[in-house]
Amino acid sequence: MAQQEDAPKGSGLNIVRKVTVVPTRLIARVSAISWRDALVTVGPLALACLAAIGLTIWLLNPAPPSTITISSGPEGSSLQRNAEKYQKILARSGVKLVIQPSRGSLENLQRLRDAKSHVDVAFVVGGTEEGATDTHLMSLGSIAHQSLFVFYRSNEKITNLAGLAGKRVSIGPEGSAAHELALTLLKANGIEPGHETKLFPMEGEAPHKALLDGRVDAVFLMGDSAPAAVIRELLDAPGVRLLNFDDADAYTRHYAYLSKIHLPRGVLDLARTIPQTDADLIAPTVELVARDTLHPALSDLLIETAKEVHGKGNILTQPGEFPAPVAHEFRLSDDAARYYRSGKSTLYRSLPFWVASLLDRILIVIVPIVVLLVPGLRFVPWMYNWRIKSRIYKWYGALIALERSVMSDPTPEAVGELRARLDEIEQAVNALNVPLAFVDQLYVLRQHIGFVRERVGIAT
Repeated sequence: MAQQEDAPKGSGLNIVRKVTVVPTRLIARVSAISWRDALVTVGPLALACLAAIGLTIWLLNPAPPSTITISSGPEGSSLQRNAEKYQKILARSGVKLVIQPSRGSLENLQRLRDAKSHVDVAFVVGGTEEGATDTHLMSLGSIAHQSLFVFYRSNEKITNLAGLAGKRVSIGPEGSAAHELALTLLKANGIEPGHETKLFPMEGEAPHKALLDGRVDAVFLMGDSAPAAVIRELLDAPGVRLLNFDDADAYTRHYAYLSKIHLPRGVLDLARTIPQTDADLIAPTVELVARDTLHPALSDLLIETAKEVHGKGNILTQPGEFPAPVAHEFRLSDDAARYYRSGKSTLYRSLPFWVASLLDRILIVIVPIVVLLVPGLRFVPWMYNWRIKSRIYKWYGALIALERSVMSDPTPEAVGELRARLDEIEQAVNALNVPLAFVDQLYVLRQHIGFVRERVGIAT
């Protein structure tokens, strides 16, 4: 039965089978070629996009860390209390703040400079270290005044620091801003450690107890090293006076990091009239100093936190006075300057911190893709067409050279060589595989080969 069903060899049925099978194979081969050409053409653009994304992620480090470390100040100090407030506020945004207590601003700076300490940000009181040249440390701005209180025991009123010459003076613990500022100001008034003037570095509650007990004649206290309760106790203590800086304006002219603070009578306690008289104080500002590797999103978040903690003002500052883009020893960071100029970005202003951070990272990845794809997608079709047409056009060069040889009146032996070369060109062209959209150009090339072949025949 199978033999009876087979059509005779050379019959029309076999012809139909050949006609239907061959185009199917040809279409499959042409499709494979088209995909390969498209892949080779688009591949470099895709690799360029991936490289741009990788480079962007590596350079911009778009993922902010969920944990940062701050070096604050001694236990019970205003700096320590402020760090604890920061910790609670940052937790609302999903950022964990690790607090490392310290002896004061000098130790805070040492930790920032030591990469092994893993401290990201710290409180630094102005004047702690003048002329700092650290290029990897930056300021996020000033966040508060740190008033200097100088208490003394004397039957006579002392109106300037020069009056402390020859006395026993507690200048705060070593490493604290009070200690460094006391040494600077006393030296400016001609007082240095020696036989006449005794300077004692005392910590915690020791200075005020020593003053109350009569073991020292004066104490330098600041919020970075002394609890507020100690200062209040001395303001109310009988026989203890608060030094009024009559020349406060002069100090602010000599030291740019100092400000004049007016303490009105009774401002600390109206019922008990503390202090009992008006007083002018001098105060350095506290800066929030960070490493230059701090993520921009965390920089914004820390300044926002500082605004919530310090922005309402207190008895020594006006509402909205802090935080402020004021820096002394360290340059104001570019991120902080941008924040003070225009505030948070739209994403962080309208979305929760981590949602905004995620979208920010997505945008960072999308931007280089768009930058490359917009011109790249215009270039790809041209590149694809050029790649296909170049397979056809390269044979025109060989064909024109052969035709010129025919026109130069070749010898019979040369004509035979030209005919053999033409056969090679035709075989190569017949073997070309191009997408269907370019087949018409392939047939035009074959017609030109036929034209040249006629010229070769005439030459014969």
